[in-house]
Amino acid sequence: MSIEGRLNELGLVLPEPKSPAFAYVPVVCEAGLAWVSGQLPWRLDGSLPQGKLGAEVSLEQGQEAARLCVLNALSVLKSELGSLDRIARVIKLTGFVASASGFVNQPRVIDGASNLMLEIFAQAGQHARSAVGVAELPRSVPVEIEFVFALKP
Repeated sequence: MSIEGRLNELGLVLPEPKSPAFAYVPVVCEAGLAWVSGQLPWRLDGSLPQGKLGAEVSLEQGQEAARLCVLNALSVLKSELGSLDRIARVIKLTGFVASASGFVNQPRVIDGASNLMLEIFAQAGQHARSAVGVAELPRSVPVEIEFVFALKP
């Protein structure tokens, strides 16, 4: 089954790809890898969740924000590659979690993204990962994630 077929089967809709607001490109492809710049959790209606984990944002809301980051990454990747079926596997996720003082469950937040990768890509969705707590993120979002994918030749 194609990746887009799998997304449909899961009832997932990719948002429109966002153009960068600053001086970077959303995707760089080099040496069989696609490096996806940090993605924010844009919703289909164009809004963003806001707040910090451990304060205004619950663990479940943080996990949902992480899932939205995945969908936004796949959106910009599809725009760059033409087809998500060019993805061979997920290599790495680096998740940044806006955290209130004392919040230490960053890995559980980023599990929202990791679990979605496994749902979409099955075994090819297994990946290396970092989950980092930070004081603030752009636009006051709770989660930002960057990605590395291996591409088919």
